[in-house]
Amino acid sequence: MPGIYRLKGVVKHYDWGGSYFIPSLLQTENKESRPFAEYWMGVHPLGMSKVETEAGEWKDLSEYTSRLPYLFKLLDVKEMLSIQAHPSKSAAETEFARENAAGIPLDSPLRNYKDDNHKPELMVALSEFWLLHGFKPVEELAYTLQNVVELRELLPVFNESGYKGLYQHIMEMPQAEVNRILQPLVQNLCSLEKGIDPDKNEEDFWAAKAAERFSASDNIDRGLFSIYLFNLVQLKKGEGIFQADGVPHAYLEGQNVEIMANSDNVLRGGLTSKHIDVKELMKHIEFGPTIPKILSPEPLTDSEQIYRTDVPDFRLTVFDLKAGGTVSFSPFATEILLLTEGNITLNNGTQSLSCKPGSPSIVALPGEPVALTAVTNSIVYRAALP
Repeated sequence: MPGIYRLKGVVKHYDWGGSYFIPSLLQTENKESRPFAEYWMGVHPLGMSKVETEAGEWKDLSEYTSRLPYLFKLLDVKEMLSIQAHPSKSAAETEFARENAAGIPLDSPLRNYKDDNHKPELMVALSEFWLLHGFKPVEELAYTLQNVVELRELLPVFNESGYKGLYQHIMEMPQAEVNRILQPLVQNLCSLEKGIDPDKNEEDFWAAKAAERFSASDNIDRGLFSIYLFNLVQLKKGEGIFQADGVPHAYLEGQNVEIMANSDNVLRGGLTSKHIDVKELMKHIEFGPTIPKILSPEPLTDSEQIYRTDVPDFRLTVFDLKAGGTVSFSPFATEILLLTEGNITLNNGTQSLSCKPGSPSIVALPGEPVALTAVTNSIVYRAALP
């Protein structure tokens, strides 16, 4: 049915999530301070959004639209996420079929492939945001391995075997070797942490935080290596970054909106309590230098800006409106609007809806042009197809 409808997403209570940001936007009480990590908007078997009918009933979004090629999310990263990468489309199809044939249930903690799709991701920071993104360029990585004394023995491995040889070496080495290399580093970080103000621009800050959170008993999480091997990136509010298939990454801290191909395929290699499968992770990583490309929104119209990517699965734009400002758009496919700041109304000639904290998301199905008016200064993200 064409038109505009109120949308109710799905909250994911992963242990790394914050307890205030998403509940505040959803106007939901959180007296127990549960972690509200992600808010999913879309059509996915592990997180199906609901649509409010004109009769006041809530029905699955899949009854209104076919499987969307994108999944739209809101994230609150209080604690760092896992070292991870995502498979290509062809690899996901092959591996999903293999795990199905092996009889591994979709909800099994040992399952690596939840669907048959790839998962390129675009994220835009809603606050200061920190992440790891791809391997450092050759010179920077060699400098790190030379100057972090505890990691110096890895420099010859990198010089002789390159990115893949180095990463395979640290990810497959026995735990006793991991402890031998990283224990002195962790001890030094703990002693430094007490006497120096924290500097989030330094890998040492994140390594110390990771060691405290993820190293169980006497075993140190090998994910600490990746903090020194990957690019440490800081995004300002409104800046974005794209994670292509195979690019290793990890979110460290902050809030963002994220749009991706409709998938939940994640291969993990450390810094997590979730399932880790190094063998599968190594299949899909792009081994080579990455120069982070920070995206700023580009003008699309006088009132709409776009974060440009080349993927066919999604498009993300943003309206930044002053109170009283009005824009119009015509959805040619299913679109999802997310209000992150302010208060708006939408009208398509026959329907009128408000969108504000407590009900921040709307789905627009193909039909009549929609007029969007800002009641107060408002920021609205628009997930759509290219």
